[in-house]
Parts: sequence; structure tokens; C-alpha cells
Amino acid sequence: MERRLISTGSPFEKTAGYSRAVVQGGFVFVAGTTGYDYATMTLPATVEEQTRNCFRTIAAALKEAGTSMANVVRATYYITDAADAETVFPIFGEVFGDIRPASTLLVVAGLFKPEMKIEIEVTAALPGVATDTLFS
Repeated sequence: MERRLISTGSPFEKTAGYSRAVVQGGFVFVAGTTGYDYATMTLPATVEEQTRNCFRTIAAALKEAGTSMANVVRATYYITDAADAETVFPIFGEVFGDIRPASTLLVVAGLFKPEMKIEIEVTAALPGVATDTLFS
């Protein structure tokens, strides 16, 4: 399967040399996504809104790749304040309650900018594509 790159148009992607998502071998790998609204390039102040923006950006990338949040098999969450865990857990549950991907939550010392409170990365399967061709 051919490798396909997906962009949100964020200036960070070109500057740092990465793609929002890469489609390869039956999977979509979505890069760490912060809470920016890429249409306005604004970052909400609250961890709740940043989390919801993360999921909106991720859902859009997955849709462009030909899959959806329902096919997420792995999620990794990075938060900068352990006290925010209880705030974001219910949002994770709203998004992934019945999907229940393998997930990890890490509390980190900081993200790229101090106002960033959360970053989320996911891996999703592409429906109907054999996953044994990941690196072929």
C-alpha cells in the first residue's frame, strides 16, 4: 500500500517537517495533536476545550484518511498537570466509551508551549485493508 500524508495546514507541520497523519499499510498514524483550532490558529485556555479541539482535529484527519474514531486502536494522552486527569477522563469516555482503544495517559513536565495543556496521538485501522502490509 502506498504511503499517504495528511496535513491540517498548520504552519508547524512544514516548519517541523511532519504530517498530521500518515496512512500506511492498513493503519492511520495521527501525530500528537494539541488543542489549537487550526482554522483560527487560536488555543483555548481550558483543558476541556483544548481536549475537544484535539479530538475534532483527529476526527477530521481520520475522515480524510478514510476511517473514523470508531476504528481507533491506540490512543496516547499527554497532560501537563495531573490534576487535569479527572477533568479530561469524561471527555475521553464521551469519544471512546464503546470503542475502548488501548490507551496510555502520561503526565509530562511540559509541551512545546506553556499554554498547551494536552496532546493526543492515535492509531486507527483502515476498514477493509489488510494490516499485514504495514511495511511492505
